[in-house]
Amino acid sequence: MKKILVSALVLISLLNTSNVNAQTKGLYKNTLKVGLSGGASVPQRNSVANLGADVAYQYLVTKHVGIGVATGYNHFFGRNNAVGGTDLKNNDVGMIPIAAAIKYYPKYKGIFVGADAGVGVLTGDEKVASNAYVTRPDAGFYFKPQIGYHNRNWNVFAHYTKLFTDKNSDIIISNEKQKYSIGSLGVGFAYNIGLGYGKKK
Repeated sequence: MKKILVSALVLISLLNTSNVNAQTKGLYKNTLKVGLSGGASVPQRNSVANLGADVAYQYLVTKHVGIGVATGYNHFFGRNNAVGGTDLKNNDVGMIPIAAAIKYYPKYKGIFVGADAGVGVLTGDEKVASNAYVTRPDAGFYFKPQIGYHNRNWNVFAHYTKLFTDKNSDIIISNEKQKYSIGSLGVGFAYNIGLGYGKKK
């Protein structure tokens, strides 16, 4: 009887371990992602770099595809830029994205690709530069493709962030032009807060 009891306990323990491992390998069905990202401005006309906080919600529609919404705050640090013999003192500007998000996960752990797309709302000083009268845009089309590595708890990725705006905020001095540009190439990470398990991939 004692041997049977011990054998039963061992079997239950193995089954529990197997179940835990299966859960560990599963992606969350509903996920809140919070993290940081940053990079160097591309091109470096009126800003030099950006740093931001990212928040996103993702729903796993299949074992490989997640969709959701993304927002946060990105701060672009202004830089001085010589245009037509004038040293423009470009202002810092903030951007709040309001975007849809999609990601593709070939496996439950490994490489992923994705993109955010929507509207980017600009905040801060209304002028492009403190010594110029040109007004910055209020918003534009926001696009953020990314590629990275993921597991159930973390995402680490490289990204290109770009805000497409009209040409009304370009500055022209003595036939030289500073095109208004909000964009960066950099890296980021996100921590996944699970709101429910998905299936094992």
